[in-house]
Amino acid sequence: MAADPDATPRDIGYALATTRTAFEHRAVVVARDRAHLLASLHGVAEGARPPGVRTGTSRSRGPLAFLFTGQSSQRLGVGRELYASRELYPGFARAFDETCSLLDPWLPVPLRDVVFAGPGTEKGALLETARFAQPALFALETALFRLLGEWGVRPDLVAGHSLGEVTAAHAAGVLSLKDACALVAARGRLMDALPPGGAMASLDARAQDVAAHLAETGRAVEIAAVNGPSSVVVSGDETDVARTVAEYRERGRSATPLRVSHAFHSSRMEPMLADFAEAVRGLAFTAPRLPLVTAVPGGRPTTRRCAHRSSGWTTSAARSSSPTR
Repeated sequence: MAADPDATPRDIGYALATTRTAFEHRAVVVARDRAHLLASLHGVAEGARPPGVRTGTSRSRGPLAFLFTGQSSQRLGVGRELYASRELYPGFARAFDETCSLLDPWLPVPLRDVVFAGPGTEKGALLETARFAQPALFALETALFRLLGEWGVRPDLVAGHSLGEVTAAHAAGVLSLKDACALVAARGRLMDALPPGGAMASLDARAQDVAAHLAETGRAVEIAAVNGPSSVVVSGDETDVARTVAEYRERGRSATPLRVSHAFHSSRMEPMLADFAEAVRGLAFTAPRLPLVTAVPGGRPTTRRCAHRSSGWTTSAARSSSPTR
């Protein structure tokens, strides 16, 4: 590696990832410039551990988990450069095209045109709606999962939040790509059709304290997700969520409104549940090929539980007391 003066770190990394055996003993070199990189490489060759070098074995790591995100993480143009570099990353473009082809019949505008649209455009604005944001995230996450699989990066278990649970279910083999696309399209369409006026926010607070505060105020706000010991997402009426955010900020706590179109993971979703259950009734569920962690109560999914809890899986929030939310 050091002998090739024209090799860039990107070239070296790509070659190591795609053309070399994944040996048990590994070393990672982090360098500020080429001279530092060469010095560190020589140090590795001589068995030393200069600054910026980390060594270990493939057996030294713990289990590898993939966590798939949900709505509000969508971004215009995400994956565009990766898709355009199909000569380097054909697996990503192939998987993205395949997923879009199965989602497009359910959408009024081709999904790829929306995801790769420019800022300020009419198509770009569609990405802020549940009907397009959720299919966009599913297509991106699925394509990235396939790309990493082609490189030999395979998780020991998968999990997801909200829409990400559907991606995780597909990645684990519970749903075929066709059925997963049908489920994602129905979920986004039905959620998008709900009345506006809902909002969500992330609070730097303990779940029990937030629950007590909401009970005291009597507002139309619910705990939608518990992301950590002091990280809670609330969801509900737009005005009441704004009041809750203002109160927590007055207390000196972090409170951040989320970029969503509706009050997901709250009782405001209940009007869509019957139609959603009907939309997924004909889907086929199989036993997971990968360990799958789900927010739905009842333990690890089995074939029967996947079919029985399909509505809960795809609309539930982490740590929710109700599988229908």
